[in-house]
Order: sequence, then structure tokens, then C-alpha cells
Amino acid sequence: MIKAAFFDIDGTLLSFRTHRVSAGTVRAFDTLHRHGVRTFLSTGRPEVLIPPMPVSFEGYITMNGGLVFVDVDKLGKRRINLVSNPIPAGDREAWLDYAQRNNISTMIFTREGMMGAQVNETALRLRDQLEFEMPPIVSIEEMRRQEAYQIIAVMPPECDSEVQGLMGACRLPRWTPVFTDIVAAGNSKAVGMEAICRHFGIKQEETLAFGDGGNDVEMLQWAGIGVAMGNAADDVKAVADKVTADVDHEGIEEAVKELFA
Repeated sequence: MIKAAFFDIDGTLLSFRTHRVSAGTVRAFDTLHRHGVRTFLSTGRPEVLIPPMPVSFEGYITMNGGLVFVDVDKLGKRRINLVSNPIPAGDREAWLDYAQRNNISTMIFTREGMMGAQVNETALRLRDQLEFEMPPIVSIEEMRRQEAYQIIAVMPPECDSEVQGLMGACRLPRWTPVFTDIVAAGNSKAVGMEAICRHFGIKQEETLAFGDGGNDVEMLQWAGIGVAMGNAADDVKAVADKVTADVDHEGIEEAVKELFA
């Protein structure tokens, strides 16, 4: 019996084409709630970049598991933090040194918000693709004074191994060739799922998860039923229990109908 469902945002709940939650997805959430299934958000975004959506969540895995909380009254006014695990200061410094030396555009997510430095055209295209406002632009030196829960490194995949060698306490869950997320090694969406399930008394086998990106792999593997969207990369589909239609063809609704027929 499914008691909890977890959803990625980009490419799963939100279409890259329309940047909206589809009518079919709203219907799927109604079906889940009628069957008593709790719904949770699981994203690489920080809270400040979670857009308003016509569906509801009882808890949030943000920044790839760096900060996880449940919303007690569903109005954002009473919350319980379950996980809070920022990037170690030494790894943050190693990245900022590397970014400064190579003039790489970077953003960091703090507990309260986000900021960017050395913003270039690639970063601006990323902003337009994901439809978010560019955060305040600061110096690298200002970033050194911040506690970072997640870093966005706007660099090609060829740089990943070098950066990973500099940041031994972090990992780089990449879901697009344009940039990689950098998070503390112990953080993942799966860790967030485990914390939420422990809080609500839900068993691992009673969970359902939907995702499409590289940072969703651990989530799909941990879930009792992991569903990859049709637009997911092949390596993401390979770890899923089920592959549904893509985000623009009501993939979430299709899977929910099959599971709750």
C-alpha cells in the first residue's frame, strides 16, 4: 500500500516547455489524496526558488537533501526541520578558489536564499531556461562569508573529475550538461525521503517517487516504486521500477492511474 509520494520539480512536475504543472498532474494529486497518500516535494532547488504550484505538499526535500523539513500546518508558518547539512567550509573554500581562478559562474544556496558571482552568458541562459530571477550578484569574497547548503557550478562535465578531486567531502549530482550541483557527500534526495518517512512512520516499501534527472537516481532507487519520466535520461530510466510518459504527455497521471486502478 502506497502511503507517500515524492516528486521532483524540473522535468517532472514542471514542463521545460510550458513551465507549468499540467491539468493531468493536478488530477493525479487528487487521486493520491483520495487514497490517503501524503505528497512531498523533492528538489535540488532551495526553498526560495520553489514556484507556486496548484498542488500541495506536507514536506520538502530541498537542495538535494541539504535541508529537509515538514510543513506542520501546510501554510508555511510552522515547520519542523528534519535535516540540515551544509557543505563543509573547507570544500566551499576549495570550490570558490577554483571558480575564481578559472572565472566560472557560480551560485550558492544558503539557508535563507541564494547569491551569484561571476555571472556569464551561460548562467543567464540557465536563468531563462528555469525561469527564475537572477539572485543578488556578489563578490567571491562575500561568498566566503556564507554558509552554503548547495553550490551551482556553471561548467561542462569535463571539469567534474577535477573539481571532485578538490572537494573530498562533497559530491556532484549533475542533471544537465550546463551545470552541476555540488552538495555535501551525505546529502541526497534519498536521505531526505528516509528522514520524512521516519517522521511520519511510513515504511520504505510504502513510498512512490517520480523523477527525471541524475540527481533523482538515489530517490528512485530508494523508493518502493521509482517512476522515471519518459523524458528522463537512459541511466535514470535504468534504475527505475517503471517508466511512464514524458512530462508533456501526462506521465504522472498515467502512472497514478495504473497504480490506483
